[in-house]
Amino acid sequence: MEFSIKSGDTDRPDACVVAGVFEARRGRFTLAAKRIDQVSGGYLTEFLRRGEMKGRLASALMLHHVPGMTARVLLVGLGKEKTYREAEFQKAVHAAVTALDAAGIRNAFLSLTSGEAPRDISWRVRQAVLVAEAACYRFDRCKGEKPPPRRALRHLALAADRGERDLGERALLEGRAIAEGVRLARDLGNLPANICTPEYLAGTARDMAAELKLDCAILTPKKIAAEGMDALLAVARGSRQEARFIHIEYRPVGNREKPLVLVGKGVTFDSGGISLKPAANMDEMKYDMCGGAAVLGVVRAAARMALPAPIVALIPCCENMPGGEATRPGDIVSSLSGQSIEILNTDAEGRLLLCDALTYAKRFKPAAIVDVATLTGACVVALGHVASGLFTRDEDLARALAEAAESSQDKLWRLPLWEEYGEALKSGFADVANVGGREGGAITAASFLSRFVDEKTPWAHLDIAGTAWKSGKDKGATGRPVVLLCHYLLQRARKRGVAADKAS
Repeated sequence: MEFSIKSGDTDRPDACVVAGVFEARRGRFTLAAKRIDQVSGGYLTEFLRRGEMKGRLASALMLHHVPGMTARVLLVGLGKEKTYREAEFQKAVHAAVTALDAAGIRNAFLSLTSGEAPRDISWRVRQAVLVAEAACYRFDRCKGEKPPPRRALRHLALAADRGERDLGERALLEGRAIAEGVRLARDLGNLPANICTPEYLAGTARDMAAELKLDCAILTPKKIAAEGMDALLAVARGSRQEARFIHIEYRPVGNREKPLVLVGKGVTFDSGGISLKPAANMDEMKYDMCGGAAVLGVVRAAARMALPAPIVALIPCCENMPGGEATRPGDIVSSLSGQSIEILNTDAEGRLLLCDALTYAKRFKPAAIVDVATLTGACVVALGHVASGLFTRDEDLARALAEAAESSQDKLWRLPLWEEYGEALKSGFADVANVGGREGGAITAASFLSRFVDEKTPWAHLDIAGTAWKSGKDKGATGRPVVLLCHYLLQRARKRGVAADKAS
């Protein structure tokens, strides 16, 4: 879909103008709707008087032949004005785009991005782009007979006051870039595991690096072994698909700052290994690489936005399969850190990939590390499918990620990471066990990872097992937490800009 920023008159015969109505006894217009009502001689007021549009959140009413207008008008309900916040804005935009598309509208002007909308113009424009792209997303790459195109909407103009155009244009660039990253993450997640193998993920990283002029290195099993990442190789042992370790860097020219390191779990299929999962819903274990896909999406977005700070992305990739050479419960393996690990459950494999990647990350002397993983079913039990789990001992990093989650509406909830939880991981035969029992499973998994991070380095772990994909009729990858992490990066960039201004 094409997007643009518009100010002033947008009344065109081939277009549709979207305006908002707040919920009230007889409704209440936004500024844009008021202007249309004035031009039409009270035509919209008559609809409110008759109760045909009451402003209920995400309701929509298409009006044709409005007096004084050549364009059609779509009225969208915004809910109660006193509770109109970020989530309500997103729902209203989603309802508008869905209605426009269903009505066969090709060109539309969205006035919700100016006037009474929450936050500033930059936020509103970014979110409008992201919501519109998400509303129109479909994945049909693997279908033999392609269904007829469903997307009628081709161009969406976003309203901005004349004094806000520059901010709107910058936000439009950011929104498009982030939407690209989300789309990449969703497409990779939705591919079946017989296509999206570790080598396929590595090839995607190589192609992206070549396109965007990024540094990229792909470690094969021989090089992974030479590095000493035996925990990663232990997981890959049961599969015919060879492991890959993706190392991709975005570095602005001349920037020598310490990088942010993003680590993403890339298990392209997780059968559970010898500790085999139940058959029901095992097909969804193709989504176990969504952490790695999200990290690739974030790097793509960062490069498109030309953010000022460097990023290093590390994605350990493999399949977890049963086989003659598969790791068994009770096996002990070594890790890159030198710590030995007793594998009590081969279905707790993601932490074995991540622990080697977290140790590998130390060589970059990072400013901070954030790892992203569909790590535990226990996190789904704790938080459901609404919020991702956040684990960190660094208060500044926790605060920054929480702010990004609130701004992006990609929700996080912080869970404790107290030392006592690590007691469950004690082993009589190795330095640490890979599981600590059913109780507090998401926390003990994070406690395991914390053993492989330098205490002086800010580190956060995001467990996205409940948010990376949806089941049921809307089954598919969500692209979370690409938007959250991009908001975090934008926040960091703004703070750097403020600090530079003060220094000058």
